[in-house]
This record gives sequence, structure tokens and C-alpha cells, in this order.
Amino acid sequence: MKPSTIQVVCTVAGLALAALLVGVWVHGAAARVEATRATPAEKTAAVAAAADEGYCTAELKKILKRVLTSCGLVHRDRGRGCQPLEAKSVAAMSGNDFNALFRPLAKRAGIVQFDLDKAELDDAGRTLLDQTFSDQRGASYFLVVSRASPEGSMTHNRALSEQRAEAVLGYLKDKYHDPDLEQEVGLLWLGEEYAQLDQEFSQWNRSRAGAACTSAELNRSAFLAWIDCRL
Repeated sequence: MKPSTIQVVCTVAGLALAALLVGVWVHGAAARVEATRATPAEKTAAVAAAADEGYCTAELKKILKRVLTSCGLVHRDRGRGCQPLEAKSVAAMSGNDFNALFRPLAKRAGIVQFDLDKAELDDAGRTLLDQTFSDQRGASYFLVVSRASPEGSMTHNRALSEQRAEAVLGYLKDKYHDPDLEQEVGLLWLGEEYAQLDQEFSQWNRSRAGAACTSAELNRSAFLAWIDCRL
């Protein structure tokens, strides 16, 4: 074979090899780009799943957002909250529908009960409050929904349910000195006129679990739960 022919063959072979290598590199780069694009999405989905528990229905997230924005979180040395008429407006649903939102929380919520016409926590109430507050599991919001039984005037029971919510908040402040408390606790007091608990809730984790539980006794209470929902 002539030298010129050999040179031509070598040149052609070199160009073919270069083209092949370029093709392999381009294909590999494209694959790496696709992998990079896919990885953040997978991580984002995993984080979202971890922060949005199964109980976080669209309705619960809507109510939670309204409570935290309209009724407020704790600010400085006092708690802000919603009283019954405001709560009805915030929830924009019937009392039974409002209570139904919390059914999926049965295994992690607590119901602290109070004596008739009283707002002081007893030993059992403090114990359950400690247990519930300590079981945060990475959640962001601690919701306190207090009620009153129907005895007495409507105005009196509104004030009584507010005092019960404040008793829970005051205990948490005094015991834990948590600097994040202002960004965690939401208060909602309902008096006797909105979202009374029915007998179904007597089976939940109550501070007086061993005692009889009439509807009136059940509603002398504060419902407590850590909630972790992406709002």
C-alpha cells in the first residue's frame, strides 16, 4: 500500500474514532443532566411526604392556616386566639364537620378535662399536657381548642373556655421556657356554642380516662395536638 493511501486510511480512522468518542461523551453528559434533574425532584417529594402527614387533608390544612393567621399564634406575653363567633367564621363549616377534621389525630391528640366552672389544670391534666407536648415528632404547630359545657350563660362559658386555653398556654410557658413557643402554639376557644364534642371522643386519650364521661364532662376540656402540615 502506498504511503499516501496509508495516510488517508489513518486520517479517516482517526476522524471516525474522534466522532465516536464525542458521541459517547455527549450521550453521557445528557444522561448526567437528566439524572441531576431527577434527583432534586425525588428529594423534594421525600421531604414533602415526611412533613405532610396522612391526616393533613386539604380541609384540615385550610382550617389550620385560617386559625394560625386569623386567630394568631402566641405573641409576647399573651396569647391571641379566636372566640366562638370568630371561630365559626374562620372555620366556615358546621361544628360536626369541624370536629371530624381531627378524627385522624385520635392516636396522638389529648383531651385535658377540667372541673365544672373551673379553669385550673389538675395533676392528671398536667401529666397529659406534658405527654402530648413532648410528643412533637418534628411537627410545627401545637393547636389548643378549648370548650365549655352548657351550664351557665353563653357569655360566661365563652370566658371560661378562654381561661382554659390560657391555662394550657400558661403552664407551657412556666414549665418549658421554650423560645419557639410564640411560633408554635395556636389558641381557639369555642365556649359552649360551637363544635361540642360528642361521645365518640370519650374514647380518646383523656386526662380522666378512668372516670365516667358524659357529654358535659367531655366538653369541659381543651383539645391538644401537634399538627405537621405543609401550609
